[in-house]
Amino acid sequence: MYDKFASQYDYFVNWKSRLAFEMPFIQEQLSRLSDAPERLKVLDAACGTGQHAIALARLGYDVSGADLFPQMLSLANTNALAADVNITFKAAGFGSIAAVFPAERFQAVLCLGNSLPHVKSKTELQQALADFAAVTAPGGLLLLQQRNFDAVMRAKNRFMEPQTHSTGEQERVFFRFYDFEPQGLIQFNILTLTRKPGSSWESAMTSTTLFPILHAELQGALAEAGFVDLCFYGNMKGEEFNLSTSGDLIVVARRQ
Repeated sequence: MYDKFASQYDYFVNWKSRLAFEMPFIQEQLSRLSDAPERLKVLDAACGTGQHAIALARLGYDVSGADLFPQMLSLANTNALAADVNITFKAAGFGSIAAVFPAERFQAVLCLGNSLPHVKSKTELQQALADFAAVTAPGGLLLLQQRNFDAVMRAKNRFMEPQTHSTGEQERVFFRFYDFEPQGLIQFNILTLTRKPGSSWESAMTSTTLFPILHAELQGALAEAGFVDLCFYGNMKGEEFNLSTSGDLIVVARRQ
């Protein structure tokens, strides 16, 4: 999906609003490790177009990024160059990050934006968390962000609110919806409509498979991977996680 959708991704996400909302929480968690950002090495796993990594680098953190898709990394490098920050981006999917950063140990590893549920099974989930543990320094921080799939799977609501992006040159509308598969997986679809002034709408569909990771399942898998002191939040305002009503599941854990 993201090889085809990469060119649309920074239009799909309202980065100004999202970073304004999320960065204070992320900074608060990192500040518990050190109040000197330059002392902390941070890895943004599944970094996409690099926007979180760039925001952290601007604050003085020593940041690296990993993503499975070269198309995303190409945009991440372009964005970092435009922002005048130095970030190391490498191609690596879940389960192979430690192999790509063999000598690195990070004080913090972030996996944001509902990225982790792109694993396809419990086995792949455990491999991904073991991979995170391998690159996290002892006592280091792991911060995960995903949808609250306990609520998603209970309600089975298929459709999310459309997202839009408009300039004088082009208008974009993004429709997101789920297909709930019989074997328990979810097909996540994005229908993108685009048009230029005076032109007709053009459409494109991209899809990917999600493994809906439930709270209890994630809690057990993190413990098995060697993470302790697990704290769960319902969003990046730091509000308490509610299994039934929270939109997101945020996890902050420490590498044993």
